[in-house]
Amino acid sequence: MQKGNIGVTTENIFPVIKKFLYSDHEIFLREMVSNAVDATQKLKTLAQQGEFKGELGDLTVHVSLDKEKGTITISDRGIGMTEEEIDKYINQIAFSGVNDFLEKYKDNANNIIGHFGLGFYSSFMVSKKVEIVTKSYKEGAKAVKWSCDGSPAYEIDEAERDDRGSDIILYIDDDCKEFLEKEKIQQLLTKYCKFMAVPIAFGKKQEWSSEKKEMVDTEQDNIINDSEPLWTKAPSTLKDEDYKQFYRTLYPMSDEPMFWIHLNVDYPFNLTGILYFPRIKSNIDLQRNKIQLYCNQVFVTDQVEGIVPEFLTLLHGVIDSPDIPLNVSRSYLQSDREVKKISTYITKKVADRLQSIFKEDRKQYEEKWDDLKLFINYGMLSEENFYDRAKDFALLKDVEGKHFTFEEYKTLIESSQKDKDDMLVYLYATDKEEQYSYIQAAKDKGYSVLLLDGQLDVPAIQMLEQKFEKSRFTRVDSDIIDRLIVKSDAPKTNLTEDESANLSQVFRSQMPKIEKTEFMVEVQSLGESQRPVVITQNEWMRRMKEMSRFQQGMSFYGQMPDSMNLVLNADHPLVKRVLDDCKSNTEEALKPIEAELKGQEARLAAIRQQQEKKKADELTQDDKDMKAETEKAVEEQKQKKESVLNGFAAGNAIVHQLIDLALLQNGMLKGEALDKFLKRSVDLIK
Repeated sequence: MQKGNIGVTTENIFPVIKKFLYSDHEIFLREMVSNAVDATQKLKTLAQQGEFKGELGDLTVHVSLDKEKGTITISDRGIGMTEEEIDKYINQIAFSGVNDFLEKYKDNANNIIGHFGLGFYSSFMVSKKVEIVTKSYKEGAKAVKWSCDGSPAYEIDEAERDDRGSDIILYIDDDCKEFLEKEKIQQLLTKYCKFMAVPIAFGKKQEWSSEKKEMVDTEQDNIINDSEPLWTKAPSTLKDEDYKQFYRTLYPMSDEPMFWIHLNVDYPFNLTGILYFPRIKSNIDLQRNKIQLYCNQVFVTDQVEGIVPEFLTLLHGVIDSPDIPLNVSRSYLQSDREVKKISTYITKKVADRLQSIFKEDRKQYEEKWDDLKLFINYGMLSEENFYDRAKDFALLKDVEGKHFTFEEYKTLIESSQKDKDDMLVYLYATDKEEQYSYIQAAKDKGYSVLLLDGQLDVPAIQMLEQKFEKSRFTRVDSDIIDRLIVKSDAPKTNLTEDESANLSQVFRSQMPKIEKTEFMVEVQSLGESQRPVVITQNEWMRRMKEMSRFQQGMSFYGQMPDSMNLVLNADHPLVKRVLDDCKSNTEEALKPIEAELKGQEARLAAIRQQQEKKKADELTQDDKDMKAETEKAVEEQKQKKESVLNGFAAGNAIVHQLIDLALLQNGMLKGEALDKFLKRSVDLIK
């Protein structure tokens, strides 16, 4: 028997392994099984080179569980190890200066990415003792047993083993007993070892026993992996159904993908894989982290932000590359030049694939646009280079369902949708039903309206306004139709200033109190055929509020109230009727008030003019009191005037009906207000 200490300079190595080097304890099983697979593949290579002339036989790696003994055993028929090789590969951990290492990486030991071949030692994360029983494939080799209890002390002794290969026996620690549950091991093997390159067996296949009325083991091994996954095969040998079936294997609960890209490159780096375009439509966050990263068919992670650009994390599928530098636990990506090359390559392949589908079958591409749009918008927003590629196959869809490239749509609207300042105006709607009347008003003018109802359309608008020359996007309900694309100066109303002010007050006084909503009232001359009252929302303010959902630092916009405009059409017969009724009902009451108001306003103007000639310190208290009293008198008369107008408005059914119609059109009439509107409508019809 040989005894000794593992070749490190401190006894702290095992706590480091347990606490720092491996961020996730469950990966011990991946490391053990992948080591067994490596040993098996090395034997296959030696056989191909003629250095091993024996029978390969069954090369299945077996994982077995013994709950009573508290052990997990990983067995292979690979190359095995001699006593000298155990000493070289197991006892001498491949780095020096452990104390320096500990100090340097105590806060983030994951920074030691890829430097130290410590895969085997992940077993001590879950084990109180580990044994290796191994026999080399070399002729005349003897079986040996190595054991270690998690301290630097180990023992090597002779052992009995008829066949080549290794058994790794893990005596599971008391605080890790969940790893002795069959379901847990099955789950981990499925997660990490599903596509390893050598068959892996865990238990036996089961079948239903009518005699025992339960599932029972058969003699057949339960192989948990597919050792030749689809991405390792030549695309020319595969059919569409093969790709769809593999997608169902990866994502059993998902809808069928739209299409896919088979990656296969061996220069300047090695990369294989299959990336699928899922049907996204909405909710980016639900789609992330569906790409699985493998290294030589060993699962590494599904957190791939470091290996692919952020927008490509919306894709699903598999990437496999031995050239991606990984850390000791194979769980963290190292950001270096190779990774950036791979990222650039994948972006190019995705863009090329989209371009080819667009060119080869535009009809099919347009049919899938609603699913593709979110992905492409995300790419253009987050990657400058992707916009340069995507601008030729990104589409705009109008409310009629027709699709256009950016250049095609510009050509379509160039002659009709330029304003008086030569700015090209892209009109859009976000909901065809809710904004129907606004869309119709635009179409009646001969304008085209885009449908931009996607999750990222508002940020995309901001970007396109910067990319397109002398262009802006305006939602159809952001203003009255004649001001959406201003061709000439707006016509002036025939109303006097007092008439406009009185009309505005009549309607303003009856506007409902809606939480987080403010209404501004204005009078415009829109023509007799236009609606009497229109509610619009300022494009810039609404867009800022929508952007606040996407961008940190803009949240204050989200807290601001919605700013709405109530536009009164002075040319419409109903508005004229309200004004006439107002005059006839309030004229007598307003005459003395307006006379007093004009007198007080004239007096206040004279006082202000006189006091403006004096410096602040020259004003006497009498001066200040006289001005304050006059301002108070003006305010009192204004309030009296408003009270008279408000009294008229409160009893005028047409005012209420017009306001409610405008609110109803914008989905803002609800509850009690809607009920009152319905009853009033019936009364007006009688």
